[in-house]
Amino acid sequence: MNRQDVTILSINGKSPQIDESAFIAPGCRIIGDVRIGPEASVWYNCVIRAEVNYVEIGARSNIQDGSVVHCDGPMPGVPEGYPTIIGENALIGHNCMIHGCIIQDRGFVGLSATVMNGAVIESDAMLAAGAMLTQGKTAAAGQLWAGSPARYIRDLTPEQIAGMQAGVRHYTENAKAHRAALEF
Repeated sequence: MNRQDVTILSINGKSPQIDESAFIAPGCRIIGDVRIGPEASVWYNCVIRAEVNYVEIGARSNIQDGSVVHCDGPMPGVPEGYPTIIGENALIGHNCMIHGCIIQDRGFVGLSATVMNGAVIESDAMLAAGAMLTQGKTAAAGQLWAGSPARYIRDLTPEQIAGMQAGVRHYTENAKAHRAALEF
């Protein structure tokens, strides 16, 4: 892993756990109880901060440039707080805000979208660019949600779902190319 201009910070007795095959781009800040899986990629200038709960990012998922991932600690009525859990093969677009939510395997979050505490993006679901999935809402498997606040628009086609997974494969391979370029 290239650690050039990357902050990896332990806090409150918790340290990031990053698989050696993950790509962490320069400019990233990864703080606290963060778990990043195999072949995941965190792109330029992202912040992943987990000082009050945990953040988990599954294998081959990508967090694209400028995104912020955070969580929320225990609070009245929610003693477990809101960890952020991102499954495997998920796509998180550029400049997203991901906060205390669950994005299941193969979930997709479009450019500059926001996912709030307790929200869920199920497998093969898509939150459109610029959308805001508000607290406690669920984008069900195979659905497209858009708007602010986001609402159900329609079911995705099999071709669109396949396209999202092609994006995952692209980012997994692209991360290898960026890692090689940074090793010079």
